[in-house]
Amino acid sequence: MRNLTEFLARYHHWFLFLLLEVAGLVLLFKYNSYQGSAWFSTANAVMGKVYEWDSEVQTYFSLVEVNRELTQRNIYLEKQVETLGNQLTTATRDSNWVRRGQLALLDSYKLIPAKVVSNTVDKHDNFLTIDKGRADGVKDGMGVVSGTGVVGIVYLVSEHYAVVIPVLSSKSSISCSLQGRGYFGYLHWTGGDTRKAWLDDVPRHAAFKLYDKVVTNGYSSVFPAGILVGKVLHVYNSPDGIAYRIQVELSTDFAKLRDVCVIDNQMLEERLQIMRAAKDSLKAK
Repeated sequence: MRNLTEFLARYHHWFLFLLLEVAGLVLLFKYNSYQGSAWFSTANAVMGKVYEWDSEVQTYFSLVEVNRELTQRNIYLEKQVETLGNQLTTATRDSNWVRRGQLALLDSYKLIPAKVVSNTVDKHDNFLTIDKGRADGVKDGMGVVSGTGVVGIVYLVSEHYAVVIPVLSSKSSISCSLQGRGYFGYLHWTGGDTRKAWLDDVPRHAAFKLYDKVVTNGYSSVFPAGILVGKVLHVYNSPDGIAYRIQVELSTDFAKLRDVCVIDNQMLEERLQIMRAAKDSLKAK
């Protein structure tokens, strides 16, 4: 109490000054209409600008959410296009294609939306980091896709982040096929151009043409069948001459990558496990 009294006694002239200032302002605006209107006009202009900034911030964050939803929707639509394409191909050979061509769409899988927070494209072994981790259900070995196609495979996971090995890495090898053709190979990137990779080990008897689409074939527990990878750009012979080596133009622009989705591969693993169990059972007999 003594300290408070000493403080008030020491600075009493400042308190008196502030009191008189407040009283003067009240009298000025209360009995002077011009000053009052000028004050309120200025205050309204300032508050208007504040509300405008607040609206812009809210609009920005709403667009982030819209972009995330559009990314997921684009992935669903790509899978539906793949399904309809397969059904149309089958329809030319089989009148029962409506019943037999019902493929599992990507919306039957759980997708975990994420944002790329770190990304490299200029190294031989690139990595990218996403803002979802173990707490969000992400596990190593899960596939990662964007609205334009395959991105890569989860490599390391922490509680809230995950590191992904993208297609643009010498460590990446993804089983792919030529859409509607049935022939498959393995996608590799050897450095250099970030929009081109190689599909190796495609058999020499494979029939296809330039600009055919390259998609995942669903032979692993990472990606469902039909996720877009790119299109055939050039065709070469393999070094040993017993297969084709296809240059693929990638559908994903890794330099601009921002929104992605992680595919929960629990259903894929379950399917592969029951297939392995069936094969083991047949071998035992």
